[in-house]
Amino acid sequence: MTWAATKAIRIALLDDHAVVRHGLATRLTEESDFQVVGAFATSKDMMAALRALPADILLIDYSLGASDIDGLNLIRALKVRFPDSKILVSSSHYNPATVALAMRAGARGFVGKGQELSELIAAVRSVAVGRVHLNPLMAAEISSMLSNSNQEEESAASDSLTDNTELSPREREVLRCCLEGMSVTQIAEKFARSVKTISGQKQSAFRKLGVRNDNELFKIQHQLQDI
Repeated sequence: MTWAATKAIRIALLDDHAVVRHGLATRLTEESDFQVVGAFATSKDMMAALRALPADILLIDYSLGASDIDGLNLIRALKVRFPDSKILVSSSHYNPATVALAMRAGARGFVGKGQELSELIAAVRSVAVGRVHLNPLMAAEISSMLSNSNQEEESAASDSLTDNTELSPREREVLRCCLEGMSVTQIAEKFARSVKTISGQKQSAFRKLGVRNDNELFKIQHQLQDI
């Protein structure tokens, strides 16, 4: 059986650099078993499009523009909203710590932008059939890193939603209360703040985490507890 005889692998691309985005789309469409269903500059555009046009593989950059969601929370958000899609990261941030965190968050593969395109193409095919894809050298580096207990504890600590460094102290407070099942009104009473203030802090935290509602928040928290 040849790749051409199989069903096309639907790929959605996300990269804020136009040259990279269009270059990848052009190269991937040269593969007879690949179908690029969309190429997007922002996570918002990608998520909006995926609701109407699903993809098998979400090929994303880990570091987007300053106004966009960070890579770790993007992976978590995509995993919750599009559970049938598999996430593959391609990024210049190619180091054991970043790759390990991305994989723990839900990515199924990670390819450095300095690697050959043939590696990326192989990764798409591997991830599409349910396998995890990491370069053997990177896999060995991650294994070595995790053997150090101090580094392992630091990686695990950064997986906590309420320890996210992008959240303000008050946003963390509100988020902890939400995860405990408290309503906005109850949180406002607890901290002697207005409902409007608490609601604003909650929505700000949600934007930074890439979630839209309480249900998605609890799903991501549940995933972290299962790691």
